[in-house]
Amino acid sequence: MADLLHHEAAGGIVLIGSAILALIVANSAIATTYEAILHAYIGGLSVLHWINDGLMTLFFLLVGLEIKRELLAGELRTWSDRALPGAAAVGGMVVPALIYVLCNLGSPATLSGWAIPAATDIAFALGILLLLGSRVPVSLKLFLTTLAILDDLGAVAIIAVFYTAQLSLPMLALSAVLVGILFGMSRLGVTKLWPYVAVGAVVWSCVLQSGVHATVAGVVVAATIPLTNGSESPLRRLEHALHPWCAFLVLPVFGFANAGVSLAGLGIAMLVEPVTLGIMLGLFLGKQIGVVGGVWVATRLGIARTPAGAGWMQIYGVALLCGVGFTMSLFIGLLAFGDAKALEAPTKIGVLAGSLLSTIAGSAVLLRAPNRTRS
Repeated sequence: MADLLHHEAAGGIVLIGSAILALIVANSAIATTYEAILHAYIGGLSVLHWINDGLMTLFFLLVGLEIKRELLAGELRTWSDRALPGAAAVGGMVVPALIYVLCNLGSPATLSGWAIPAATDIAFALGILLLLGSRVPVSLKLFLTTLAILDDLGAVAIIAVFYTAQLSLPMLALSAVLVGILFGMSRLGVTKLWPYVAVGAVVWSCVLQSGVHATVAGVVVAATIPLTNGSESPLRRLEHALHPWCAFLVLPVFGFANAGVSLAGLGIAMLVEPVTLGIMLGLFLGKQIGVVGGVWVATRLGIARTPAGAGWMQIYGVALLCGVGFTMSLFIGLLAFGDAKALEAPTKIGVLAGSLLSTIAGSAVLLRAPNRTRS
């Protein structure tokens, strides 16, 4: 967990920089060049497609490894450990989705974007906590991390179930056979990583052609990597190897490729469009209401206790930071609206506005919150 906090937090700062750079480039004289490069084709796929379906698979592989490790041997290994972040994650996904739906009831064509504000960007949020330093106790950083991991699990399930195109049953069947082979290798005690990587690459190719989003392959393959005791565990070795690449390359490249949006003509009219408003309010209001509500219900029912050394004001500050949806929200937005170019700018502006409001408000609350303990 220490490595996760370090890499995610430091990578989050780089991710913030990549998002700012993307906005600058998209509103500069080289904006057309930026767009042309992203939509240039290499090997049958556009550069943007390679980033979103190829490079991001490494991120989802890492997410899958983190989920498996935390569930089996980490902060989520028992039901009591899962109760507080679990309740917060559920509230933090349901309430934003409901707010988005309410804003888009009069626009059936955009209702498919309901899951966009349901996601939290762990790297971005932890990067902000890193900048705040000792104002935030370690217990709250761990709470945010475990909440975000469960949030990611929910996002993966949403992508697999709700954002799947027309299925190719032969490719899906072949993917299942290959995953079965990977599980068999794990059961037989294969600890070398290269066989899993080799077969996993073929699984990705099959899933890409099956209609299920290719990044889901990363999570499925992660579930087959053995977790054994000690630092030589295949899962821990792969997770350790992927962390710096995802934190300092994969996510910043994704952010740079997807956060660029022209702000020309931006005004009140665009901010109150159903998609923009639904995402912005879902992230800013929905996340704080859902997360704090989930924590309150769990503690009132006696199934969990608040993080050690953290008061309700600090919990509220972290709940606000959960509204930073950046990476996962942009990613789900791409899946929700596909080739609907008219919805691309409202989606990006909604994500950026909601994330910015959450960053400012969350940071302000945490800076003013009583500092009960040092991290």
